[in-house]
Amino acid sequence: MTVTTTRPEPAVADRGTDPEGPAGRRVLTGDRPTGPLHLGHYFGTLRNRVRLQRQGAELFVVVADYQVITDRDIADRLAEHSENLVIDYLATGLDPESATIFAHSAVPALNQLLLPFLSLVSVAELGRNPTVKDEIAHSRQSAVSGLMFTYPVHQAADILFSKADLVPVGQDQLPHLEVARTVARRFNERYGAGIFPCPRALLSEAPLLPGTDGGKMSKSRGNAIALAADEDETARLVRGARTDAERRISYDPAGRPGVAGLLQLAALCQDRTPGQLAEEIGDGGAAALKRTVTEAVNEHLRPIRARRAELAADRGHIRQVLRTGAERANAVADATLAEVRAAMGAVGSA
Repeated sequence: MTVTTTRPEPAVADRGTDPEGPAGRRVLTGDRPTGPLHLGHYFGTLRNRVRLQRQGAELFVVVADYQVITDRDIADRLAEHSENLVIDYLATGLDPESATIFAHSAVPALNQLLLPFLSLVSVAELGRNPTVKDEIAHSRQSAVSGLMFTYPVHQAADILFSKADLVPVGQDQLPHLEVARTVARRFNERYGAGIFPCPRALLSEAPLLPGTDGGKMSKSRGNAIALAADEDETARLVRGARTDAERRISYDPAGRPGVAGLLQLAALCQDRTPGQLAEEIGDGGAAALKRTVTEAVNEHLRPIRARRAELAADRGHIRQVLRTGAERANAVADATLAEVRAAMGAVGSA
């Protein structure tokens, strides 16, 4: 599908209020298979993906296995983590009959796009990327690999191979999305081809969910509640969350980040506002706050956890989902690469 626009589109869509609606839009999203998905992923993007699919968008969901080694020396338990990622996708409501769910390593043409795309951005531009800087700061490697710097361009290849025009992301991923927009514009201008749309970010209602320590919720920082966690583990993680000594509960993200993060989490689970919950808890203190959060999270995740258990029992089905998705993704990637080669006058296009 080739998407054309008659005017420059803003970098960020209006959280699902696009006048054209999601029907007919092509959406690219995905995750690195480095461990269990958590509530930050769920409220940050997973729910958005399901909503978009139900409203008629065409979804491409990448299991970014090649990107696992951006910040680690080996891809530990890669097959297991990849399958668990797909289980989380399906358990939260993605329909593999219409969504194309595939792994990086299964789509060679997608990865070939990285080479011409790298010629369109400078080393200085990549070095200034704030998300790359943050990921380097939290890297598990003793030295930063070249793959870390090219990570945003690889993500651009993920987005542009499918000619996606909407990309559900968290707030911290906006710099990467801007790289994809830059690559699309520069390729179209340099080769006069008009091949690529300029993709837009679609933020959720919780684009940056705090973890149990008040910082960004992240698998690598040990402050996340996994979708696969059982009710007892959830209770333990919430009990250990960082709060403060003030007894009256108030929603103050700047002054009380730990308390505010817990209030935000419970509010999302109950479809309420953090301020309403703070008023309700009042002088109950941290203990009452944590009980409220534990009950809200466990209640919200109960049907998802039940579905996860069913899916985990049939690994053959999960592998078939990935095989089918790879077939679809390869057809699209091959066609896009052929267009790129032709536009560049490459030998491979002859």
